[in-house]
Amino acid sequence: MDRIFSMDRNYDSALIQGYERMAAWSDLLDTINVFPVADADTGRNLKISLAPLRRLTNDPKTVPHHLIRAATGNSGNIAAGFFSELLAVRTGVQLPDAIRSGLHKARQAVAEPKAGTMLSVFEALALAASQQDLTPPGWDLDTIMRHLEKTVSDTSVILPQLKAAGVVDSGALGMFIFLEGFLCGLAGKSTHGRPVTETFRGSLKIADGWRPAADIDADDYCVSAVIRPEGSLDQARQSLESCGTSLVVTTDADCLKVHLHTGDRKALKSDLADIGCVVGWSEERIETVQPEHAPAIGAMHVMTDAAGSITVDDARELGMTLLNSYLLVGEQVCPETLYAPQKLYSAMSGGTRVSTAQASAFERHQCYLSAVSRFDRVLYLCVGSVYTGNYDTAVAWKAQNDPDDRLTIIDTGAASGRLGIMALAAARYAQRVRDPQAVVHFAREAVAHSGELVFLDQLKYLAAGGRISKTKGFFGDLLHKKPIITPTAQGAAKVGIVRNRGEQLAFALERLQHTFEKTAAPFILLQYSDNQQWVEETAAARVRALLPAARIWFRPLSLTSGAHMGPGTWAVAYLPATFYD
Repeated sequence: MDRIFSMDRNYDSALIQGYERMAAWSDLLDTINVFPVADADTGRNLKISLAPLRRLTNDPKTVPHHLIRAATGNSGNIAAGFFSELLAVRTGVQLPDAIRSGLHKARQAVAEPKAGTMLSVFEALALAASQQDLTPPGWDLDTIMRHLEKTVSDTSVILPQLKAAGVVDSGALGMFIFLEGFLCGLAGKSTHGRPVTETFRGSLKIADGWRPAADIDADDYCVSAVIRPEGSLDQARQSLESCGTSLVVTTDADCLKVHLHTGDRKALKSDLADIGCVVGWSEERIETVQPEHAPAIGAMHVMTDAAGSITVDDARELGMTLLNSYLLVGEQVCPETLYAPQKLYSAMSGGTRVSTAQASAFERHQCYLSAVSRFDRVLYLCVGSVYTGNYDTAVAWKAQNDPDDRLTIIDTGAASGRLGIMALAAARYAQRVRDPQAVVHFAREAVAHSGELVFLDQLKYLAAGGRISKTKGFFGDLLHKKPIITPTAQGAAKVGIVRNRGEQLAFALERLQHTFEKTAAPFILLQYSDNQQWVEETAAARVRALLPAARIWFRPLSLTSGAHMGPGTWAVAYLPATFYD
């Protein structure tokens, strides 16, 4: 047997490497997302949909099921169908057939297959693989990648929407990035060659004056559903063709995973119920992204870790890059910024095992490469080195790969909302100035003048994650102790302990009163877990009464923090007014 394809760690690692490379460049995919809808979510959907591949080294048997169930959006559902077939490979000689099976499943999933999309990339790969006489380690990788590169480049002239916008198809590009990482991993070759921005130079920026087609209604939704049909799967597929547009259907055992667009969710639910039992449903409003709403490019591009209570919407509006860790919720795995907070806290309350995992060094390296390839100057506000190895990883990468000194790295010594508030302030400031050194100076001052209090409701979640002993966690909850911590450069420091939420709020108000004058207008970030209403109404009202001129933003607590601190946690981070004006 050809050991390299016995579904051992080498094959699994190659698939994971492909995912990680694609995830690191996903922001770029979103910026050129034109077809079929200009909704800037291709990268996001592929990151969510293919994240189950990260479980291959731990629980490979469940991955095909989770891959189909996690799939979201057009691109995610098509890609999940393709890669689910590759998971059945056991020997090297089986891979070309698996690629052809994946292509068939991907094409079959789409109601109206189009040339010039990721389907064309899968077709090109299937053709190239069938022409190879050797097992994959001996494949002519350079020739294959040139063929795939041309296929992606050609998408910009095949589809009229792409030709008008002057870009390649984002889904096709995403699959090129994935497959380059995957195939290089199989061949044992480095993927640190030309960055994507050089490979497709001139086709990664939407043309000036381009506007998306006005064929999306303001009430249209993207719906993902799982149906257990009453009749045959083929009959159900036929019935689905009249239920909406952009239809993609994949099979998972006795169920169908359905993606489509609709303007009438009530009618759609009724139609799906006629087909069978609806066992899963999620929906999201479709919003096209207008080029004029793109964030201004200022003196520096700000990059930070997603552990800082910054949302994807914040990053998009301010033109930031967020470096994700991963949530593991039961058997699910997802980038932390793309998981619904209510799902996390509901799972934790129900006893589901929850943990976090850092992105690999390879994925982080690709994130740095993506940033410095796309922006002239990049400022990385890194989570404190006492909490993770991100700072050391970034510094080591810069020493080997940044001869032009385009990446500036600051060890903030912070995490949670304190990291978030300084990154938000720096990103706002970077849009208004043209001097990169002014931005760096501003950020360092924000590090020095920021503060945060984090209020925990129960200690058992820290104990479950190994942050404190389980004995301390048990007796802390038994005695109704609620610790107050603050993230510092030396670690999370306990600054107080109270017995109830009222005492928590009193402690926060006392700290703010001690820090700011009554007339001050500080920048305050109030963060919530599963207690959004209380934070936005009760806590915020007391803060406003104390500091009427305060600029208060509300954000969900970083899910990296929430996964360890648990339901009931809330926090307040703050900066002086000069960092907001």
